[in-house]
Amino acid sequence: MAFGTGTGLHPADAGAVKGKQKEVACECWFTSTGKITPLMLKIEDEDGEIQVIKEITVHSQEMKRYAGNPSLEFDCSLWLGERKMRAKLIYYLAQSRWVLNIFPWAVRHLAHCFDFWKTIRLSAG
Repeated sequence: MAFGTGTGLHPADAGAVKGKQKEVACECWFTSTGKITPLMLKIEDEDGEIQVIKEITVHSQEMKRYAGNPSLEFDCSLWLGERKMRAKLIYYLAQSRWVLNIFPWAVRHLAHCFDFWKTIRLSAG
């Protein structure tokens, strides 16, 4: 007879991450209580250039487990020039690694924003 002893000890696993993951560098603020606030991202574009994203709005954050790995997932809006893009920023705790999870419909939008930045740089130079 099972009474459920030992069940529910581990948080549910969210499975595999959906969408395209892109490695990023993240500057963040840690509060005295340990809460993490992302401040800036650096991401490499298709041409190998480093793009900086400084305008980040975090809508929510949630502890998750992807394939058994504990992670902190941030639901964010990123401002890329004049454009806003919704994405998930994921911090893998065990690996101390940040990734930007870009939904398939947003990949082309991100590439267009990087092209926009390059156009601004070329016209300013």
